[in-house]
Amino acid sequence: METPSQPKENKPSSPSKPVYHVESTGSYWGDVREAIKKIGDIPCARSSLLSGIASGLGVGVIRGMSTSTFVAANWAVGAFMVISLGTWSMCRTNMENERRRVQQVVEQIPKRFVKPEGESSSKD
Repeated sequence: METPSQPKENKPSSPSKPVYHVESTGSYWGDVREAIKKIGDIPCARSSLLSGIASGLGVGVIRGMSTSTFVAANWAVGAFMVISLGTWSMCRTNMENERRRVQQVVEQIPKRFVKPEGESSSKD
């Protein structure tokens, strides 16, 4: 039971996921600028966006050689969206699978070093 004179016990808390929400400053463009500066902190965002930009640019240029600019721009935006979302979801899935494998290894480590009950620690 906690009383005012006794401080609450500090229990080790489990690591929580980072929160990517930042308080608003009241300036829309200032908030957008700050969000863009922190885009690299989001897992998989940088590589996904770079893949999407490169593929969108490539598809847009190739498509622009044979069609109008408007059609090429639509293809470029579509390719950007599909490639960015696809690579981001694959990256997140791979990260989650890796996290699960690491968790399984960490859980199995103590089991490897436990001696069976019948064995003694000294050799006769």
